[in-house]
Amino acid sequence: MLEILARTLPFFALTGLGWGAALRGFISPPENAALTKFVFYFALSAMLLALTSGLSLDEMLDARLFGAWACAWGLVWIFAFAVARLRGLPVAEAAMEAQCGVIGNTGFLGLPMLVVILGPASALPVLQVLILDMVIFNPLITLIITASRGGGPGISSLKPLGVSLLKNPIIVSCLIGLGWSLTGIPLTGPVLDFLELLGRAATPVALFVIGVSLAGKGAGSLLVSGWVSFLKLVLHPLVTAFFALWVFDLPGSVAAAMVAAAALPVAGNVYILAAHYGVAPQRVSASILVSTVAAILTVTMVLAWVAGFQ
Repeated sequence: MLEILARTLPFFALTGLGWGAALRGFISPPENAALTKFVFYFALSAMLLALTSGLSLDEMLDARLFGAWACAWGLVWIFAFAVARLRGLPVAEAAMEAQCGVIGNTGFLGLPMLVVILGPASALPVLQVLILDMVIFNPLITLIITASRGGGPGISSLKPLGVSLLKNPIIVSCLIGLGWSLTGIPLTGPVLDFLELLGRAATPVALFVIGVSLAGKGAGSLLVSGWVSFLKLVLHPLVTAFFALWVFDLPGSVAAAMVAAAALPVAGNVYILAAHYGVAPQRVSASILVSTVAAILTVTMVLAWVAGFQ
């Protein structure tokens, strides 16, 4: 446990460094936005392109992994949504709260951190759950909010959603990498060196910008944000472990990566959607802050737990 904590602390320390820099005024919101663009469009995309260029479609399309992740995601989401509705929340707010319980910070925190701690074998399952969240589960909240506001089933939102996905650098870099893999020509030499050099910047800069973004958030109602953090940090990984290990019988290393990914704190892109649609942005912001702080302990505990899967 202490060994795992020692390995995770540097990652969260980088986040704390960003938080402190923002509080001291060293990094302004526009500067952080520029750093975020660098990670999103360049460093993280380079990392993913290099990774997927050596994969095949058969490796990416794992029906059992998809099934385990979808079942865990759906069960936790429905439970969180039902509890929110029982508390009297409108459909859109209940859906947003449920979204916080299942969408983790896989891109900026999970992929860079888990590959280092769990080893290179974890990269593929973490990448697969990231793509599932981005392509299938993230767009669902947009359709639900649209439908709850009298926009019908949200079909009119499908076209802009499709366009936004095709413009997403994470999706594009994965598609380019998989397309290159079909040629059967491995990336080598200066091209691979360039991608790996650029990709290595993803981890420190991504963690730093997470910390900067947290500096402007308040804890809000600790009761609500604590409940949402429990859903995301505790319930989601437990349910994922159940489906991955005992229902779909996935290999231990794959299940470990999935459970660790499920244990990540609430993703920042949930706040972007909440702010855009005006659906409980303060509650989502507080949940991101509380879950990220609590994750220092809970993620360490989960990583120590999943070490026994392999």
